[in-house]
Amino acid sequence: MLLDDFLPIYHFHEVHERRMRTSPDRIFRAIKELTPAEISLFRLLMGIRSLPARLTGKGRLGLIEARPLLDQVLNRGFVLLAEETDRELVVGTVGQFWKLRGSSSPKLADAQEFVAFDQPDYAKVAMNFYLEEWMNTGAVHVRTETRIFALDPEARQKFTRYWCVIYPGSALIRREWLRAIQQRAERG
Repeated sequence: MLLDDFLPIYHFHEVHERRMRTSPDRIFRAIKELTPAEISLFRLLMGIRSLPARLTGKGRLGLIEARPLLDQVLNRGFVLLAEETDRELVVGTVGQFWKLRGSSSPKLADAQEFVAFDQPDYAKVAMNFYLEEWMNTGAVHVRTETRIFALDPEARQKFTRYWCVIYPGSALIRREWLRAIQQRAERG
């Protein structure tokens, strides 16, 4: 997987999978075109996550329901790390995600800056969507994996506490994201 080029070593991760009965090109298009409005509970869970920052005036959710989520993510601090059409898409970011009043995220220009970033008290996050035809059955196995690497022991301790709280919501979002991709791709 291309994801291995960016975070081959990680401290935290989650993997979610779904089998879809449509072509890889339709699935890949759905990944790119899916909107926040199509993902159940997305706004609610992201709203809960951003509540402390919004209450202190330090952040806002501000997602546009009708615009592709991937475009919005890339405009908000994530960078496209790699893409192999109809096979894999990898995005990543760097931040202090454990900060309740909003993550401090350095602006990364490209994949090289993501790989080179090494400031303490930060964590790197890379996430992919990986498509693989399923044993000549006409189905496609779609997998999303999120990996997190803390850049120093203090960041790892902070992220550990954060992960214990947010993991259930994060996992739910990923599963719902895959479900929404399937619905969009299979209906064409």
